[in-house]
Amino acid sequence: MHHIKRRTIPFTSIVGQDDMKFALILNAINPRIGGVLIRGDKGTAKSTAVRALADLLENIPVVEDCPFNCNPGDPEEMCDLCFERSQKSQIREVLRRMPVIDLPLGATEDRVVGSLNVERAIKEGIKALEPGILAAANRGILYIDEVNLLDDHVADVLLDSAAMGVNIVEREGVSVAHPSKFILVGTMNPEEGELRPQLLDRFGLQVNVAGIEDVDQRVLIVKMAERFDADPEGFSRKQQPQQEELKEKISDAKKILPRVTISDDLLRSVALTCIDLGVKTHRAEIVISRTAKTIAALDGRHEVNREDLKKAMELALAHRMRSRPFEPPTLNRDRLEKSMEKQKQEPQHQSRKPPQQERQEQQPQDPENQQDSGQTQASQPQEMVFEIGSPIDMRQIKMPRKRDRVLRRKTNGRRMNTLATQRSGRYLRQRMPKEGTI
Repeated sequence: MHHIKRRTIPFTSIVGQDDMKFALILNAINPRIGGVLIRGDKGTAKSTAVRALADLLENIPVVEDCPFNCNPGDPEEMCDLCFERSQKSQIREVLRRMPVIDLPLGATEDRVVGSLNVERAIKEGIKALEPGILAAANRGILYIDEVNLLDDHVADVLLDSAAMGVNIVEREGVSVAHPSKFILVGTMNPEEGELRPQLLDRFGLQVNVAGIEDVDQRVLIVKMAERFDADPEGFSRKQQPQQEELKEKISDAKKILPRVTISDDLLRSVALTCIDLGVKTHRAEIVISRTAKTIAALDGRHEVNREDLKKAMELALAHRMRSRPFEPPTLNRDRLEKSMEKQKQEPQHQSRKPPQQERQEQQPQDPENQQDSGQTQASQPQEMVFEIGSPIDMRQIKMPRKRDRVLRRKTNGRRMNTLATQRSGRYLRQRMPKEGTI
């Protein structure tokens, strides 16, 4: 069978869409960020950028002839078979490109997790597993185009594997497992529907892309596409110096990343901002911290600053903000800046009291204190209630109250016992009010 190589336009030749390219580069430096969801209109280079990212990724060491891309240097990232062979020093290490695996929308569950021959599995264990997409994506990138259209049962399998880093295949009481850690990268068009919140939270970052409004850039996109179609090899050669420069920058950032630190004050500021913005998931702070460190490493620094945090929050919080059903996840940048400024002005070394305790302490204990506090807070707007007139004196309406006889009305739709001697109500005539009652 002749293998057709897929040609992709070089990453550095993609015009505009800086946020999208930035988020993808951050994940290439630090896979622990957890991937990126790219939301945008059709024809905005979403799929093109993800596939072009593969050329920027460094080769990874894998166990030769292992379908799961097991890590020969870490027993925790080996399948059972590779672990047994490693104990006997029978594994060979080879370098292979980090895989970028496409997940087809119509893929069945067996195609994703792998198929298992039960009779063979009882005797041979993991050898009986026919590897699936999750096996091929281990230690690489799992790319899902139109992720919002994914079947629910396949999405559930992905959630389990993304959470545990292991793919477990169970059939007829027989269970086999293999490592499956991957960077989840998805693209979607919001016009075709939103994503489930549970799956949404699994993406480390989110970026929104839109059509470019600048005329010159749109013309440049057409020229780039025409040049690439006319001579893919020649076009790629011309872009090679820029590609190598970016690859070197990513490689340097990877070396710096383990030594990058973030202060406790900044971490506290992150947590307070997440609370202030109503972010419930605790994954937010973790992703923000990892992203901020990666941004600092990409800039060649060993210490995270507030600008790093702000950029990380813009990428990590938009899809984690509480929103109404069927509303697109958005992040108001002005609100984020105000919240960060508020946390910056507060003394970081003091421990904040719970909001409930603060409210209790702010409430006055007696009327004198209440009067004093009203004088001290005269500059603040106060709530005032205006009367709309004297209440009606119900005692003026004199009705006979006979409690000695309780009847059940026979009319349709009424089953409540009433204190009345008749089935019809009593008519009251109108009267003019007396002087002094208004």
